[in-house]
Amino acid sequence: MIKNYLYIGILIVVLSSCSGFEKIRKSSDYNMKYRKALEYYNKGDYNRAYTLLDEVAPLLRGSNSADTINYYLAYSAYGQKDYTLAGYHFSNFAQVYAYSPFAEESEYMAAYCYYLDSPGPSLDQENTMKAIETFKEFLRKSPQSKYAEKGKQYLSELQEKLVEKSFRSAKLYYDMENYKSSIVALKSSLEQYPSSKYREELMWYVVKSNYMMAENSIEAKRKERFQSTVDEYYSFISEFPKSEFKKDADKIYEVSQKFIK
Repeated sequence: MIKNYLYIGILIVVLSSCSGFEKIRKSSDYNMKYRKALEYYNKGDYNRAYTLLDEVAPLLRGSNSADTINYYLAYSAYGQKDYTLAGYHFSNFAQVYAYSPFAEESEYMAAYCYYLDSPGPSLDQENTMKAIETFKEFLRKSPQSKYAEKGKQYLSELQEKLVEKSFRSAKLYYDMENYKSSIVALKSSLEQYPSSKYREELMWYVVKSNYMMAENSIEAKRKERFQSTVDEYYSFISEFPKSEFKKDADKIYEVSQKFIK
């Protein structure tokens, strides 16, 4: 019985709360709706705060509070963890209210939201690219910003993700035994990211891909491809003379040299 009364009490509170919110939404007093939105925001009720701010923002455009409304609108989306929507609002804010005291922070937050929306290296990296470009633009315009160090840190993380994506994509061709495409992809990755932390592995797989392609070639093409293997071996060993792959690379070199001779 006590539990039933408790459930009824909670239901009444919830319904009263919903009813109160709907009355606010239907009100034509936009300044009151704005104040209530901030109250909801400060209580952490970002969904209701966003709903009210989204309604009053176009109606109070051009007012003294317009930039503040849109600032909290963006943060209300951010508070709901809708980083795509938040990124849109922060980016839009930085463009429309370029002279606002919140502009610099909003530009940083736009990039940060794209960063949070950036997927793992195995997935499409459109949001990663968007985050990189936004961080670069932010750092170009505000190199002395209090957000600059964090921006550089996140930018570095995002760039490393692209390096990993490039490495994985290139190695996938090798794993699929498509050695011709593997060589093209591996060299492309090396050219695009010459300082890649995967450089040693990339160069090793170039050697191995050339060797495997030579091994599986028709007789007329084997000598030429074993010669390419030797050339790639020299490039690899000259750069990584103490590589963990050296023992295997030396074996490939010996087999290739015997065939050439």
